Amino acid sequence: MSEANETAEENTNRSLYWRANIKLLAGLLAIWFLVSLGAGIIFVDVLNKIEIAGFKLGFWFAQQGSILIFVVLIFVYAARMRVIERRFGVSDE
Repeated sequence: MSEANETAEENTNRSLYWRANIKLLAGLLAIWFLVSLGAGIIFVDVLNKIEIAGFKLGFWFAQQGSILIFVVLIFVYAARMRVIERRFGVSDE
C-alpha cells in the first residue's frame, strides 16, 4: 500500500511540475508572439508615429526591440524554471 501511495504521489508531483512548466512556456510564448507579430507587424503604423534617436519605433521593434525582448524572455524562463524545479524537488543543485 505504501508503494502505491508513493507512486500516486510521484505521478501527481510530476503532473503538477509539467503543468507549471507548460503554463510558463505558454505565457512566455504569448509574450513572444505579441512582441514579434504585434509590435513588428500589426501595430507598426501606430508605433511609427513615435521616434527614438531618429528611428521610428515600429522599425526599432522589428529590428532590435524584439530581439532584446527575446533575450530577456530566455533569462526569465531560466530563472522561473529554477524556482519551479526547486519547488518540485527536481533541481540539480
